[in-house]
This record gives sequence, structure tokens and C-alpha cells, in this order.
Amino acid sequence: MSKLVTIFGGSGFVGRYIARRMAKEGWRVRVAVRRPNEALFVRPYGVVGQVEPILANLRDDASVRAAIHGADAVINCVGILAESGKNRFDAVQAEGAGRVARIAREEGAAHLVQISAIGADAESDSRYAASKAKGEEAVLAAFPSAVILRPSIIFGPEDQFFNRFAAMSRLGPILPVVGAATRFQPVYVDDVAQAAVMGVLGQAKPGIYELGGPEVASFRQLMQRMLAVVRRRRLIVNTPFWIARIMGAVFDGLQAVSLGLFQNGLLTRDQVRNLARDNVVGEGRMGFDTLGITPVAMGAVLDDYLWPYRSGGQYAEIKESARNLKQD
Repeated sequence: MSKLVTIFGGSGFVGRYIARRMAKEGWRVRVAVRRPNEALFVRPYGVVGQVEPILANLRDDASVRAAIHGADAVINCVGILAESGKNRFDAVQAEGAGRVARIAREEGAAHLVQISAIGADAESDSRYAASKAKGEEAVLAAFPSAVILRPSIIFGPEDQFFNRFAAMSRLGPILPVVGAATRFQPVYVDDVAQAAVMGVLGQAKPGIYELGGPEVASFRQLMQRMLAVVRRRRLIVNTPFWIARIMGAVFDGLQAVSLGLFQNGLLTRDQVRNLARDNVVGEGRMGFDTLGITPVAMGAVLDDYLWPYRSGGQYAEIKESARNLKQD
């Protein structure tokens, strides 16, 4: 275990899968996070001392440099879906990404992988999408040989997409969505991790890769798929964008006037802007096929982690089977 990789956000949804794969490759793994005491669960990914969480603040040069010092490769998985406190889109996803790339080059790292997102566009009216594009530009300016991964919406046991709406389906007969016709290309989290590891190992040529799963579906179709898995019948109601924008403004306003005491984890104006655009792989883009990866389909995974949302939980299938028993 002579080689060392620093993974910023290595305890997050995507980062933990990358950390596990890098440990299996025999690398020492430095998991750089804001709260190391909450990331201790990554230690068992390797042998004693192989995987260690450390303190790092993406907004601070000295902190980032300390986390990267001595690393052979660097992976940046840090991203936010909504702004809160000092964690602003530009500070984290643009300036932070550029800082990691610049210091990785200065510290002599051989490889850099940046996790971005499909839809990154400097001209976008979405601050999220614009900051992702600015981050990519800063990364390539500082580290031209970087591998940038743009996944579509990511699914897996710890996701904040299917889990969130499956939990909502337990609350009543109606399941509201914004942008029911918007198309997505869900990608399995471990497939994204595999692509990132290939970037670290030099098995992926430098450039931007757009990663999507084998299926393209509308938001409504994805919700229908989820409801079938959790065995619930719900009316999927599309919230018009003009109403969603008002709702997002109200929730954003509550967060502002409460000085952060209320965290808008429901719906932001910026999320509404993103939901108005398809989130699928662009034609002619490098992707999984370029890397030789066959992406996992949703049907192979969703049952494994959405079953707790069924009315009978782990006993749902037994109850369904029992209904078919004939009584003499």
C-alpha cells in the first residue's frame, strides 16, 4: 500500500463507494471531510490504518493543501444541491473545485478526478448548473489532464431521490412532483465509482465523460417505477412550474428570514430551474461505453433498498404470498 489517494467528500453518497473501491485496489485512502468524527464508518473499508478520515475545508487553501500533501491522486466528490450558510454554489462547486485542482498540481499529484453533473453550463440560469461549469473550467485550467465525470441523477441505497419520494409515498394518497415530463437517465452509484477509480488508475483518458444508466425515463415514469417497487398506489400530481417557483421562493425566503434556522430541504427556486431541463447524456459524448463499463439497470437494484417503504416492510412478500393460500 505505497500509493495514497485523497478523496474530498469521501464519506458522502458517491465518495464512500469510491473509497471502498480504492481500498480494494490496495491504495491508502485519505477521506477528507468537514466532520471526521461522523465519517468513522469508512475505516472498515480496508485493513487497519488503510482508510482514514481527516479534517478538511474546501474553502481554505491551507486545509486543502494539508489534505492533499503526499497524495498520488486526488478525487473531488464535494457538491451541494442547495445553498446554506457559507456553503454557496460558487464557493463550493466553482472556487472549491478550482482550489483542489490547483493545489493538486502544485503538490505533484499524478491524477485528478472531478465529479460534476450533467447539465453543467456556464450560461445556465441555474446557479447550481453554472457553478458546476465554472468548476470544470477551473479544474481544466489548473489540471489539464483531469478526468471529469458528469453523472445523471444517481441511485443507490443511500440516495436522496428514490428514498425521498418513497418516504413521501407513505404520507398520503397523492405524490406531488415538479417537472413530471422531464427526462432522466438514472445511473447506479457504484458504476460512477468504478469510472472514478479508472480515472485514478490512468485507465481513462483525460476529458469529460457523461454517465447515464441504460434507461431514459420521465420523472413521472420513475415515480411509477418506485411505487411499483414499494407496492403502493398513489396519484402522481404534476405541480406546474409557475406554482413551483412560488413555493421555492417562499421556502427560500423562510430560510433567509430565519437566519438558517429553517433549512430549505423541500424545494428551492434553483432546483425548479434544473427540473425544467432534461438530465440525459448528450449525443456523441464520452461515457460508459468509452470506459468499457456496462451500467447497472434500476431493476437490478431498487428492490434491494426500497423494500422498507412497503406497508409490510420485510414481511410484505410473505403477506402477499399468504393471500394466495387456499383454505380447506
